[in-house]
This record gives sequence, structure tokens and C-alpha cells, in this order.
Amino acid sequence: MKLNGAQIIVKMLENYGIKTVAGIPGGMILPLYNELNRSSIRHVLVRHEQAAGFVAQGIARSTGVPAVCMATSGPGAMNLLTAIADARADSVPVIAITGQVNTTQIGTDAFQEADTFGLSFPITKHSILVKKTEELMESIHKAFEVAVSGRPGPVLIDVPRDVQLKEIEVTKAQLDEAKKKAADFLTGKAVCFRSSNVKFHADKEEFAQKLEQMCKALSVCKKPVLFCGGGCNSEAAAKEITKLTKAYPLPVVTSLMGLGCIPESSECFIGMVGMHGSYASNVAMHDADLVIAAGVRFDDRATGLVKQFCPNAKIIHIDIDAAEIDKILESTISIVADVESVLPALAELIKEKKVAADETWLSKLHDIKNKNDSVTLGRPKNEKLKNPREMISRLPELAEKAGLSAEKLIVTTDVGQHQMWAAQYYPVEKPRTFLTSGSLGTMGFGLPAAIGASLAKPDNRIVCISGDGSIMMNLQELATLSELNLPVTVIVLQNGTLGMVYQQQKFLFDKNYSASVFDYVPDFLKIAEGFGIEAVDADNDEEWYKKAFDSKRKNKPCFVKLTIDSEESVLPFVPGGRANIDSIR
Repeated sequence: MKLNGAQIIVKMLENYGIKTVAGIPGGMILPLYNELNRSSIRHVLVRHEQAAGFVAQGIARSTGVPAVCMATSGPGAMNLLTAIADARADSVPVIAITGQVNTTQIGTDAFQEADTFGLSFPITKHSILVKKTEELMESIHKAFEVAVSGRPGPVLIDVPRDVQLKEIEVTKAQLDEAKKKAADFLTGKAVCFRSSNVKFHADKEEFAQKLEQMCKALSVCKKPVLFCGGGCNSEAAAKEITKLTKAYPLPVVTSLMGLGCIPESSECFIGMVGMHGSYASNVAMHDADLVIAAGVRFDDRATGLVKQFCPNAKIIHIDIDAAEIDKILESTISIVADVESVLPALAELIKEKKVAADETWLSKLHDIKNKNDSVTLGRPKNEKLKNPREMISRLPELAEKAGLSAEKLIVTTDVGQHQMWAAQYYPVEKPRTFLTSGSLGTMGFGLPAAIGASLAKPDNRIVCISGDGSIMMNLQELATLSELNLPVTVIVLQNGTLGMVYQQQKFLFDKNYSASVFDYVPDFLKIAEGFGIEAVDADNDEEWYKKAFDSKRKNKPCFVKLTIDSEESVLPFVPGGRANIDSIR
């Protein structure tokens, strides 16, 4: 059978269960689009390639399944790079397929030529430049394997136009082998963010010894803390965390990326740590004598001043990536493995040896939490405008009042003050229901990620929480949202500033508000209506949520605007160079 490169790519994507791809066509990827239109794969036409990458992230983050985005050569591929870098920073399995000029033109400064392969190298887990059509099958298979194995991440495949067009002879045996590889990949449960085939870098005996050491450390400590990061944010990991906390009730804190790995309603959950983490969580880490760091990399926004992050604690570090062990903080006990394998084994050993936790430590932290957590933190005096923290904290309740189950909500955010208020006050109960740009902190993430999450989870209502700065970064995707008619509610908190920049200038730069205040704020309600989306003014409509969460409406997006005071601050706030314990509260 003769197939051209574009046909091979499409067949391979179908083999790997890809139902939806996002992108924008262009000259150097048109052969692939020609075949895509004849396939079973749905194409989502975004209005900017960066959004295509974030749509793919919305699919991957909400499901754990690798997702695909596409762009043409040159500017198209370069517009994808921000989203790819964001996926790399947060360990998200995305496959980016880009068109490239003909192989004979590479290096000649041809029209719309850019070294996509070279540019992508520092920001991908793996990059492939396919120079022969015969290499496509193996290249795509490798891309999916690399994207999900070990610590997940993005893979870029750059395919010249002539490679897409060239026909080659493909035997039935080759096609059958390709299908088998894809089937093995899918049935091997590699569709989770974690690979089920992770092998410990330690042998069985060494693993058993380390478990014994962990158990002994828990038996003698007085102030243990389980610190969970993005490596715990999966259904499988969350299940094992619950088992561990039942066997040994200890305080659990998370990084921003770890939110959802333990229910906010759990008695063991203390909060998020870090620059804008809760005071109780930061006290827990500072005072701990033992920290089990699970799937975390001790990011600077979580640790603050590293020397004072957990100064008196022994550290047990569990991570799938060997490069993260001892990179920032030296561990007393470490193991390179996925948390889903280590935590249940530890829980069983704890039960077997009847190791008991001193729950007075957990009780003390709850007292601190109850005394310091409040939706009034950071409010200006005598404020008459609505409180964004209260609104965010009540979203599940308001959804229920509108007839929509709170369990049907998935939240995405952009980056800024609204993001931190959402992280602090939105009650995240399950993994993969709070999607945000963590390490790279990319404004413009929220709306296209919400579109992706909605495509992957059509029975859910996706809520995108944004600000009037961030929403402008990918505002054009309201056209995509309207066109797809998805159940997405966009909530924009409008304060006429770049809120987080404004706040830092207030606290750190003597209120010298340089380029952080907008001279003109557009009418977002009219803009949304111009895109064909129903708009609601929450400033004047006390029952805005009835339209935003109406369970009887068939899909139908909704845009909500809430005006807030520019003097609203995200507190606690740890200025650079300070310990987390020394936050502005």
C-alpha cells in the first residue's frame, strides 16, 4: 500500500486514540491538513497558535491523556513555543506537530523558515526533525512514549513539507506493528500522567530497606508533614495519599500544582505553601521535624528562602525524576519512583508495625489555620465593591443553587492576583479539576485551557477565572469558544491594573506604579456579546450565577464581569529574600 507522510501521521494519531487536535493551517503543513479533513479526528481552529498549545494542555491536564496541537512553519511554530515551554515547566504531555520548509530548503532562509527544532530544544522533553518519510511511524511512536514515560512533558515533531507529500510503500505488517505498539501503549495505562511501568532505581531489597527507614523516621518524629506537588495530582496518587493519611493522620500541604491531590475538606489538609500560601501551611513546613516530599521539586515560589523553608526537618524525597533529588534541598532518605508505588507500600508497613501519629500536631495547625484564614485578608478598609475571595470560595455553592452539581465544575485560571485567590479560596476536592499555569506563570493560559478541558470533559461546566490583564492575552479565543458553543463560564475580575505587578509595586517599590495601570479599560461585556457570548454584569446582577451555571442550558458559554478595587491584595505575601514564615499578613 502506498501512503504519503501526511496519511501516515493521521493514521498514527488515530492509532493513539487522538480524537481532537487544535491548530491553524499554513503553507508548510497543508499536506497534513489535507488528510486531516478526511480523518476521524476533529480539528479545532483557534485564532492564535499559542492558544492551540493551551487547548492541548487543557485536554492533557484534565484527563492525563497526551494531546496534540499543530502549526505551520516559521511564525506559526514560534507562536506555539510559549505553550510548549509552559507544558515543559509543569510536566504536561503534549505532542506538537509543526510544518517545515522542504528538506532541500532548510538553512536557505526560505519563506517562513525558522529553526523550530533548535528553538524548541531547551523547552521540550524531546524534539524530532523528521527528514525521511520512512522515519515517521517510529518518530510518532517515540513521541508518545517519551511524552508520558517517567516525568511527563512535551515532544515536538517538525515535519518538512516534502516529507509530508512523499509517498512510500507501507506493508500490512508495518501497519499491524504500528497498531500493536499503539494498543500496547494505551492498554499499558500510559494514558495516566504517571507511567505504570516505572522501575525503581533501587532493587527490591534496597526499596524495602528505604521503606523501613521511612517508617522508623515516622515512628520517632513529633511534627511530620506530607508535602505534595504536581507529581501527586492524579487519581491514582490521590487514592494512595488518602490511604496513607488514614493509616497515619499527618498534616498535608501542597504546592500550587499539587492542589486537588487531597480534598480541601480533608481533616489532614492544611493548605498551599509558598509565596502566597496559607500561614498555617508555612508554619507547618517551618516547624516540621520530618517532611515527606512527594512529587515536588522545591520550586522557589514554594520554598521562599530555602535555608529557612524547613530548617529543622529531615527530608524524605520521593520523585519520579532522579534529577530533582538533592537538587535544592538535601534529603535524608530518597527514592526515585512514582508516589503511587511508594505511598501504599509505606501505608501497609505503618499498619503492620502499628506506628501511630501524634495528632496534637495536626490539631495545633488547624487552630492556626482557623485563626488566620479569612476571606477578608487583603481587603481595603471600608471597601464597598464586592469581595473576589468570597465570590471564588462560593462558586460550588452558587453552582448548586443554579441546579448544577458542584462536582461538575472544573476551574482554569490565568496568572495574577485572581490565580492566587483561586488557589487560596476555591475548594479543590479532586485531582485535575484545578488547571493553572504554575512554573512558567503564563498569562493567557486560562481561556484556551478551558476550551481544551471542555472538549475533553463535555459533561462538565468549565469555569475560567481571569483578570482584565490576562484575558486580553488570548481574548481572540472567545471566537473559538462561541463557535464551539461549549459549556464554559469566563469570570473576569476587573480592577483596571496588572494586579500582581501593581501589588508588588505597592509593597516593594514605594507605590511607584510604573506601567501597571491601564489608561483605558474596554467594555468586556460588549466585547463578549460581539463574539456572540451571553454576558452578565455581576456588579449589578445579584443572580448572575443563574445564567453562568444554569444546568438546563445546552452548552452555551457565558461571560461574567466583576469590578473589584485595585487596592485588593493577595495575602499572605512573602517578599523576595524572606522566609515564608515572615510573610506580610
